[in-house]
Amino acid sequence: MSTTVDTTFAPVTFSEGASKELYKLKDQQEIGENYGLRVGVEGGGCAGMNYILGFDQKKDGDQEFFIDGIKVFMNKAHQMYLMGMMIDWQDGLNSRGFTFVNPNATSTCGCGTSFSA
Repeated sequence: MSTTVDTTFAPVTFSEGASKELYKLKDQQEIGENYGLRVGVEGGGCAGMNYILGFDQKKDGDQEFFIDGIKVFMNKAHQMYLMGMMIDWQDGLNSRGFTFVNPNATSTCGCGTSFSA
């Protein structure tokens, strides 16, 4: 298992609202220090690929980043789909939740959690 921690370059960024919400969720759910936020992709969804976002333990093939003080795990193979993506938090009347602004997506579905590259 790789133990490399890259603190100089992260493939994704968080908006201020997303960072605040992630800290809030980590505290509310009492997430332990051996967990980090998993950011990735998986096949499926109406546009071909779904985003993965949730607290998890480090797995083989993961790289570890610190983004705004948040430990983030990402499988190296997923970086080509997520490079330059910003994760935002929307807290409005019409929508509430994390959103993904991905410059690599050639199309997205209406719900915003599925894309094709």
